[in-house]
Amino acid sequence: MAKLSQQHMIPKNVLSYHEKDTYRIFVGSWNVGGVSPPDNLDIQDWLISSQSNNNPASDIFVFGLQEIVPLNAGNVLGYENGKISQKWNSLFRAALNKKLAEDKVVGVGDLKKVYPLKDIDHNQVEEFQCIIHKQMVGVYISVWVRSHLLPYINHPSVSCVACGLLGCLGNKGSVSVRFMLHETSFCFVCSHLASGGKEGDAKQRNANAAEILSRSSFPRGPLHNLPRQILDHNNVIWLGDLNYRIHLPDYITWSLVEKKEWSVLLENDELLKLIKLKMELMKGHVFQGWNEEEINFPPTYKYNPNSEVYFGCDHKRKPQKIRAPAWCDRIIWCGKGLKQDQYNRGESRLSDHRPVRAIFAAEVDVCKGFESFQSF
Repeated sequence: MAKLSQQHMIPKNVLSYHEKDTYRIFVGSWNVGGVSPPDNLDIQDWLISSQSNNNPASDIFVFGLQEIVPLNAGNVLGYENGKISQKWNSLFRAALNKKLAEDKVVGVGDLKKVYPLKDIDHNQVEEFQCIIHKQMVGVYISVWVRSHLLPYINHPSVSCVACGLLGCLGNKGSVSVRFMLHETSFCFVCSHLASGGKEGDAKQRNANAAEILSRSSFPRGPLHNLPRQILDHNNVIWLGDLNYRIHLPDYITWSLVEKKEWSVLLENDELLKLIKLKMELMKGHVFQGWNEEEINFPPTYKYNPNSEVYFGCDHKRKPQKIRAPAWCDRIIWCGKGLKQDQYNRGESRLSDHRPVRAIFAAEVDVCKGFESFQSF
């Protein structure tokens, strides 16, 4: 067969195929109770499971915080205090890169903006860099990746939904971020849902979650082919103070907690009941079909200040408000490419909540190209 003329040759890399690579993702959530982190705060306890000798280190770190500022009228109605989120990002940067953060945090500045890859200095020698972060009143999310992954991450964007006081203030709600890693889309939803353990409070949490799912929206991209809503993404991880409680009388909850009867308590956990529902989606109900790894750790809320004792379990004290222990802080997910390897908690006493963490193995579609044929 005669050779093709130059103009009829197949362009280089015009043919492609897909392989699957696996990346590890650390996801952490912590309600810090409006407490500004001290300069010497050590968060390695929160990160330690991802860096153990038995497991490979994570490639992506997603940190979600709630109540980084006190939820008072001044903060809810006023200007967001970006100095606190900068301080947290400095702690993340120092912990991930195992050195003191003395220079400016990558991408930190005006917190009302989004900081995608174009704002990152690729000449920095740090192993981890921040690709996007965002604050809405007390809710804050920050995403860090290994530097070698930066060329393969595209279209980072953010969507905020406020559903607090009057249905529009940001004391409750969500900050969601999304990006493409190679050919696979990821969405991380950091939220703080309605609080309370009274009858009807769970319905308000469900309503918050449904509102977040319906109102969160992302750009479609230049080719209009990117996922627009949360559930359109290949992999979705929802983290935060979801505030779901244990549906038992408080005195029974306290008694079971003292006996460490976690399995009995979890049988009455409001969120697990939603996840395990097999019926069709009902009005006011959410999270059917989502996944959560088995919980083998004590409830994360509510502790006495700087204490290992749950609020209300100290019989020498008479609390003004009843707050029975609960697994308020959760990480749930959906997506065919995710496998959860770990789910546990840290033990920092900074706030009345304990931080939680999860490790995922995520399969990602990677487009590979063939070299063009020069002749037949």
